[in-house]
Amino acid sequence: VLLALSLAGCYEFHLVGPEDPPTISPPEIVSVEISYRQPDACEGRGRACEGNVVFYGSWMRNGAEFSLAADATNRVWRGTAYGVPVNYPPRDAPYSVHVYDPFLSQTSSRGMAGERITVGGEKLMEVAWEGTVHARALVLVDQNGQGHNPY
Repeated sequence: VLLALSLAGCYEFHLVGPEDPPTISPPEIVSVEISYRQPDACEGRGRACEGNVVFYGSWMRNGAEFSLAADATNRVWRGTAYGVPVNYPPRDAPYSVHVYDPFLSQTSSRGMAGERITVGGEKLMEVAWEGTVHARALVLVDQNGQGHNPY
């Protein structure tokens, strides 16, 4: 009997730690204003300057890219990205964004550009591989839909 009582005292039935798994909270989702300014050389170049400029963001699924609308008074193209997960203050790597500009289709970039992009009111300054088909700009997005340069 003493042996049974001493062994029962060694095993603790109460486990330490949370009883339920932690809840996973998805990131907040916001809408973000996008703009892209075509190069100055596009002035008066006709059709290539009038073709659709298409925006891509790394948070988007394939096929979710969208065309920006031309501003009638200048060479600025605008649009709104919906469903952008907030990543500022920095939680993960910054998003990469770029556009396809038909005016640049005959260059070494084959139309891809990371320069001259504004996301959530922030002109993006961190551009990688400009002049190539891999051109990208980096951005962080806050809970107000404002863009932030990552560095």
